Amino acid sequence: MKMFKLIEDVPSAYKKGTKFFLISHSEFIGVKSYVLLAEDLKGKIEVTEEELSTKFVTIH
Repeated sequence: MKMFKLIEDVPSAYKKGTKFFLISHSEFIGVKSYVLLAEDLKGKIEVTEEELSTKFVTIH
């Protein structure tokens, strides 16, 4: 399972350094989206491919 680390704060949600698991990805009309689950299992977020590449770094 792929793991990502947040490298930029998400206002009112998660702080820099929070770890996430990639739980699903989909593509609809050329737009890729990813669902990430926080390591503490308290929340999940949906991000686009552009946000994933700019705000996250792959850990594993």
